[in-house]
Amino acid sequence: MVAVPALALAQPGVSPQDAARAYRAVDAGANPGGGGTTAGSDFGGMLTRALQDAVQSGHAAEAQAAQAIAGSGDLTEVVQAVSRAELTLQTATAIRDRVVQAYQDIMKMPI
Repeated sequence: MVAVPALALAQPGVSPQDAARAYRAVDAGANPGGGGTTAGSDFGGMLTRALQDAVQSGHAAEAQAAQAIAGSGDLTEVVQAVSRAELTLQTATAIRDRVVQAYQDIMKMPI
């Protein structure tokens, strides 16, 4: 079992375990067979898929909200879609903050 380091996340609603589960789900969706290496299975490919998922969840939330405004949407589905989009945005923000912090730490290292 791989230990997930405890990250000091900027947003209180996202735990490291939630973020790890989200990325495992994204990676599993990209390679459902679970074996071998496919195109885009590297770190950059994972980030690309995660960003695409973030954009898709935002679009889904917008579509659900538009349907609700038009009177044909289900309020429960709207709340769920907005919650998923919010969690995705919080996760992306937390990762961005950690990457920036890591970059700053590297830049502070003596040569």
